[in-house]
Amino acid sequence: MESVDYHTAHALLEWQIELGADECIGDAPVDRYALPEQLAKPAKQPEAKPHLTRGPVAEVKRDAVAEARTAANSADSVEALRATMAAFELCDLKRGARKMVFSDGVVGAPVMIIGEVPDRDEDRQGKPFVGAAGQLLDRMFAAIGMGRGQAAAPIYLTSVLPWRTPNRDPKPDEIAMMKPFLERHIALANPKVLVIMGNGACQSLLGKTGVSRLRGKWAQAVDKPALPMMHPASLLKNPAAKREAWADLLSLKAAVDK
Repeated sequence: MESVDYHTAHALLEWQIELGADECIGDAPVDRYALPEQLAKPAKQPEAKPHLTRGPVAEVKRDAVAEARTAANSADSVEALRATMAAFELCDLKRGARKMVFSDGVVGAPVMIIGEVPDRDEDRQGKPFVGAAGQLLDRMFAAIGMGRGQAAAPIYLTSVLPWRTPNRDPKPDEIAMMKPFLERHIALANPKVLVIMGNGACQSLLGKTGVSRLRGKWAQAVDKPALPMMHPASLLKNPAAKREAWADLLSLKAAVDK
């Protein structure tokens, strides 16, 4: 094709405009008689996605009971369980307590006594059943030939919660949170029978309250024979109930001696 100079090209373009041409000729032919849907359509451009602004991430609520169960089940000995409980940070009671109240007596004793939440004396000493109530408990069990220091008939003691509550009853969620540790404690200590002392212990292990009604009646807790009894602190306030406590002790001794 001969090259066209500028002036010739300009004249040709003006002539096309005078004839009514108002569009440039494309590379591909266009059938003006074809239906509109048959005409080639330009490729559809993908829609731009809106830019999402990342807001604050909602905090995931932790399942304290599930975490407690996982931690408790990881302990393969009583001492390992003590260390695991000491490292557990989800129970707020720990922050207000002086010491963790874990246990006293002889691990593996045939009788495991489970008390309520630690009181002021237990919080200070880090042991369950101390002070006036603890002294009464020692005298009670000495009367049937058992005790913390009895080599022939030892006892083992713990509490439903390892930390003192601030002058109130424990909350249901606190008891539920620490129950996996208590259940694992019982499994590792493996006593022959349990003594459940007080309403707090009955609520945790039996799901019932009203120890004055439950006492003396054998039950099952964590696959162990369990005997509910009045707490020594209650006996100090109500000495008349010591007669019933003595009957419970005789029932306990008979069960252990079988």
